[in-house]
Amino acid sequence: MFKIFKYLKPKEWGAIAFSLIFIVIQVWLDLRLPDYMSKITTLTQTPGNDVKEILIQGVYMLLCTLGSLISAVIVGYFASRIGSAFAQRLRSMMFNKVVSFSMEEINMFSTPSLITRSTNDIIQVQMLLIFAMQLILKAPIMAVWAIAKIAGKGTEWTITTGIAVGIVFVMVIFLMIFAVPKFRKMQVLTDNITRVSRENLTGVRVVRAYNAEKYQEEKFEVANNDLTSNQMFAALSMSVMMPVMSSVMGGLSLAIYWVGAYLIDKADVADKLPVFSDMIVFMQYSVQVIMAFMMLVMIFVMMPRAGVSARRINEVLDTQSNLKDGNKTEGQSGLSGEIEFKNVGFKYPDADEPVLENISFTAKKGQTVAFIGSTGSGKSTLVNLILRFFDATDGEILVDGVDVKEYKMENLLNKIGYVPQKAVLFQGSVIDNVAYGDNGRNNFTVDNVKFAVDIAQGKDFVEKMDGGYDADISQGGTNISGGQKQRLSIARAVCRQPEIYIFDDSFSALDYKTDSVLRKTLKEKTQGITTLIVAQRIGTIIDADSIVVLDEGRVVGIGTHRELLKNCDVYKEIAMSQLSEEELSA
Repeated sequence: MFKIFKYLKPKEWGAIAFSLIFIVIQVWLDLRLPDYMSKITTLTQTPGNDVKEILIQGVYMLLCTLGSLISAVIVGYFASRIGSAFAQRLRSMMFNKVVSFSMEEINMFSTPSLITRSTNDIIQVQMLLIFAMQLILKAPIMAVWAIAKIAGKGTEWTITTGIAVGIVFVMVIFLMIFAVPKFRKMQVLTDNITRVSRENLTGVRVVRAYNAEKYQEEKFEVANNDLTSNQMFAALSMSVMMPVMSSVMGGLSLAIYWVGAYLIDKADVADKLPVFSDMIVFMQYSVQVIMAFMMLVMIFVMMPRAGVSARRINEVLDTQSNLKDGNKTEGQSGLSGEIEFKNVGFKYPDADEPVLENISFTAKKGQTVAFIGSTGSGKSTLVNLILRFFDATDGEILVDGVDVKEYKMENLLNKIGYVPQKAVLFQGSVIDNVAYGDNGRNNFTVDNVKFAVDIAQGKDFVEKMDGGYDADISQGGTNISGGQKQRLSIARAVCRQPEIYIFDDSFSALDYKTDSVLRKTLKEKTQGITTLIVAQRIGTIIDADSIVVLDEGRVVGIGTHRELLKNCDVYKEIAMSQLSEEELSA
């Protein structure tokens, strides 16, 4: 729990120490009030005292109250500032950490869990810090100081107050036994409801297409009921606190007055007024003691859930990415856009079998190299290794003669224009989406955007949009078609003017005509750029300089279309399933 506070800055620790001064002032002023009340009681009960003296004591009480209020406001201000700044820093650190993760770490935590940790968990820690500054520092000081004030005032009253404190401790133990486990479980259940909600929103089209609304509602109800029942039990356990505290405070007041009445009755006439005065003072201080313990109970209630949240945040921040940044910024002299795989193998963590084994091939500058194979043969995994979404477990991947693991990630990725299987667009304009990212070449002018969109065969539909290149694209590109999203995604890669294009089955959303024209235009206007294409359609890769055929993670053939038809059974089988006899013979 306390490990997370290492991310507080020295000036924030200084502000906490500064706040402590005002907390001490506030407690001192609060504990001065019973003294003035005792004096007023004595003055009012003693004949011959001037009313002016009573009013002076009343003014002192008002000044103490005002001073206590000002101190509380100052402490609250610093607590809010420090809590907000700390939460902001944690969110930034979490975001930057997650951005640096490989897919392995992201899959280890899961997306819904990372969302919850970056939002709800940080809020829990922030709230604890704010309340801790105002309560956890104040409560012990008040309790110790108040007990010191009432020490020796009366054994009977002390025993009465001790019994009240004992009842409070029993309640705290009850909460620790029954409520704390529920608070610990709450964050996991929050992850679950986030996951179900996210699945439903991202898959809303499939849900509707299959009339699965009822099924999704039932699944959400299960997650929602689990979270609600857990929260209800915790809330009901906590709801016992205030009635018990009120009863304890009321009972304590009654007991002190009852004991006081007994002591006053037994005292001599001369001692009755001092005993009465002590009773008033003891009453006020004992209430302060109980209030201090109430504050501690509130912190004890918050700490378990905040502690779980802090642990979950630390898990993310302490996780070291498997992707270690290299120090190379450039490839070997004279090489540009060349990719070489040397006996590359890859196995997912905890998997029994490797996804790729002994992959070797070379893509020279300006060549188009395609990858084809059945579903699950490892095509997308292969190109993902170049981008270092994962690192190869065996062999070497060289880009411009340098192992990808030796590059600085920024410099490696600046060489590549990547188009994923599923087109990803962001909220903003067409220009914002095409001129996305930075490859250090400052190529992102409007003219470059228009050039890239034209190559991607998107000019017609973009210029017809309301606003043209400044037209709004909604989050995820939901206001345009799948083919349009794919073309803008391709335009984004072209706009970078990279050394290497990687198209991960990126033409599947395009019709054959657009696919053909786009590839022809791309080849004509971006000569000298190495292109890697993952495809399912033979028509997309038929003109490639080299085709790598994969089967169950192994290379079973490398060559041109004609060569593979003659000497690769796997490729021939794929081709025969897609092309007619006339097309094959041609």
